[in-house]
Amino acid sequence: MSAAQLDQARPELKGRLKAERQALFHAFREDGKPEKLLRGLRQSVDAILVEAWQAARLPSNTALVGVGGYGRGELFPYSDVDLLILLGAPPDAITQAKLESLVQLLWDLGLEIGHSIRTVDECMQESAADITVQTSLLEARLVAGDGGLFAQLEERYRAALDPQAFFQAKTAEMRLRHAKYEYTAFALEPNCKESPGALRDLQVILWVAKAADLASSWGQLATRELITQDEARQLMEKERAFKDIRVRLHLQTGRREDRLLFDVQTAIAESFGLVSDPSGPGARRASEYLMQRYYWAAKTVTQLNTILLQNIEARLFPQPTVPVPINHCFNNVGGFIDIARDDTFETTPSSVLDIFVAMTERPDIKGMTARTTRALWHARNLIDDAYRADPVNRANFLRILKAPVGLVHALRRMNDFGVLGRYLPSFRNIVGQMQHDLFHVYTVDQHIMMVVRNLRRFTMAEHAHEYPFCSGLIANFRDRWLLYVAALFHDIAKGRGGDHSELGKQDAEAFCRDHGIAPEDTELVVFLVEQHLTMSQVAQKQDLSDPDVIGSFAAVVKDERHLTALYLLTVADIRGTSPKVWNAWKAKLLEDLYRITLRVLGGEPHSADRELRMRQQEALATLRLFGLPENAHEALWDQLDVVYFLRHDASDIAWQTRCLYDKIKSAKPVVKARLAPIGAGLQVAVYLKDQPDLFARICSYFDRKNFSILDAKIHTTRDGYALDTFLVTAENFARNYRDIISLIEHELCELLTSNAPLPPPTRARLSRLSRHFPVAPSVELRPDERGQHYLLSISANDRTGLLYAIAAVLTRYRINLHTAKIMTLGERVEDVFLVDGPNLNNPRVLVQLETELLDALAI
Repeated sequence: MSAAQLDQARPELKGRLKAERQALFHAFREDGKPEKLLRGLRQSVDAILVEAWQAARLPSNTALVGVGGYGRGELFPYSDVDLLILLGAPPDAITQAKLESLVQLLWDLGLEIGHSIRTVDECMQESAADITVQTSLLEARLVAGDGGLFAQLEERYRAALDPQAFFQAKTAEMRLRHAKYEYTAFALEPNCKESPGALRDLQVILWVAKAADLASSWGQLATRELITQDEARQLMEKERAFKDIRVRLHLQTGRREDRLLFDVQTAIAESFGLVSDPSGPGARRASEYLMQRYYWAAKTVTQLNTILLQNIEARLFPQPTVPVPINHCFNNVGGFIDIARDDTFETTPSSVLDIFVAMTERPDIKGMTARTTRALWHARNLIDDAYRADPVNRANFLRILKAPVGLVHALRRMNDFGVLGRYLPSFRNIVGQMQHDLFHVYTVDQHIMMVVRNLRRFTMAEHAHEYPFCSGLIANFRDRWLLYVAALFHDIAKGRGGDHSELGKQDAEAFCRDHGIAPEDTELVVFLVEQHLTMSQVAQKQDLSDPDVIGSFAAVVKDERHLTALYLLTVADIRGTSPKVWNAWKAKLLEDLYRITLRVLGGEPHSADRELRMRQQEALATLRLFGLPENAHEALWDQLDVVYFLRHDASDIAWQTRCLYDKIKSAKPVVKARLAPIGAGLQVAVYLKDQPDLFARICSYFDRKNFSILDAKIHTTRDGYALDTFLVTAENFARNYRDIISLIEHELCELLTSNAPLPPPTRARLSRLSRHFPVAPSVELRPDERGQHYLLSISANDRTGLLYAIAAVLTRYRINLHTAKIMTLGERVEDVFLVDGPNLNNPRVLVQLETELLDALAI
């Protein structure tokens, strides 16, 4: 075909390709058969490529080869078409020009191609250097051109392929990929191709099996007795399910998208015919049904992946070993625990739990043999009511919880095998259950695993630098295993409707009673499950300088043991929700609450006068280190009341005094900033003559700079000056914090000097998650216990400029702000303000204020 003919044919080829794709998409929506669609897309592209190849008129010793997924014979709707143009010799100028024209033609036709142009020698060199290239060539398929040249490539590739090295490289690659996804398939937005338990894990099995010349399909793996026929059937079903989801993702988004994002989960679920069930206490969305099916499928793949890779490894690396008896049920075979007989679990059902006991008590055991893994996977069904009531099994379960090492691995394995959910039926209900609260990033069961892991890390010397205070507390905590029991049950009742803390408390109490746990220990576990949210709420929402707040909290915890246990569980719980939720400021609030409450429980009254003296003395000791005059603090401190000293740490008092001692009653605003002592963010102090819109004006500045305000302490001196302190943070500011500090001190001072009108609050775009799971905004305004101030509680989706929007409303109503507690939970904020004002006793004004605040919070 000449160039002119090719130009004429190009629109026809492009139109045909598009029409065939649309017809295949329509057929899939009608019959829902992913394999048919993938095969049809591949055949359609094959035909177009053959015509394009023929039109290119390349030399006879060249070939067009499909590699990767396209070479495997399947093509997802918006996946790349991976091609290798194989040359018999390096191209001359004419051939190079034809190759460029061919590639341009393929792009013009609308094909998303990923291509390489290599000789056989170059293919072998790249394959030896890059496991990804080696893997793609494993699935190479001739599309057009010189079959003899392709056969030469295959022959040399096979001769050079080292199945053992390939196995080691692919399994190492898989472990790195799993680490990227936190070793869990149970993220709320999993990647159906790359996440643990997804399509890529299935492909790894077939790759290493094919490289070892063991099999190239699930049926062949069963024939070679690497898996059973039933397991082969399950793998085929799960592979089809994941392919089906991936196809629907591509079609729904109109692009190559493999993540099951919240935005599309409902649409994907509905395309499967799933519907929401809004009725009843356990109301569930269609997306939740979809995702729970996904998680159960991923769990099955994870287990069968382990079995198969172990079996393939045994074929590739045969190591004759002599079984060393552990007990009458198990042997140690090369560092792996192996059942003594094929029917061990059936004849001795208690060994289903006993195997996990053995693995926690034997550090020389690295894992289970494939035979044991398979047998255990099927033996989970032996756990029934009678099994759970057996004293031997109950004792075994407690031994696992009390194990000095290996607890987290044991519980994760038990969860993966379905053993944990069988033994604790309430836990089975939360396996794969999603959480749409905008700050948990894991399913409920995986969050619980994270909390147990965090508690265990407190006990490990190698992690003491991460949590020094928690590590010190848990080292002296008696019967720390009780904390693990509380962690298992703290969220176990989620999704049932009602208060999950109250329902979980009942489950925990029944567990403790059934397992013979002492009454005082049972009481501690039940207390922790019931109150597991209390400490974070007090620390982040209430005024810790108020003796009544501390007294009430001390009355709840009762003694040091309960306080310490609740603190440890609270830290582990918050850290187990999402990497974004925990920060140094929350750590400080919780630690401050712990220390203050501990003093009260020790008989030391939380006296404002005593606390005032302590902080002043500590601040003065710090000031002396800077060589200031003996009376340098007096001018400022004489203008400050007790509330200021109770709401600021001694280090903050000393810093502000140092900055302001020679600037009292300054005509110009004073703005000072420093790295926050808590180790996160910047501390910004502002001192100037008070003005009604000051808080809003400062917030407008931080809003414009995209700083997040973590905390605000607002104070007015006796002579009418504002002394406000803000804790702010921004992404990646640590690298140039000195420049940012200078900028804040200059720009904020300039802003406060000017009389420019406040800019209107911006309605910034919500994050993707907030758009999909909007929080109904709420405003609650109520008098505090003394009737002197009002507590303003606000809950809404987080967004840039939200605090400024709130401040602007408060300014219009001439409301004075005393303190602000900003609590950000992932994509949701729960802020509490202590306010007063001349019109807050007017019911009509209160209604108008709440209405305007709700409007400011609205999406």
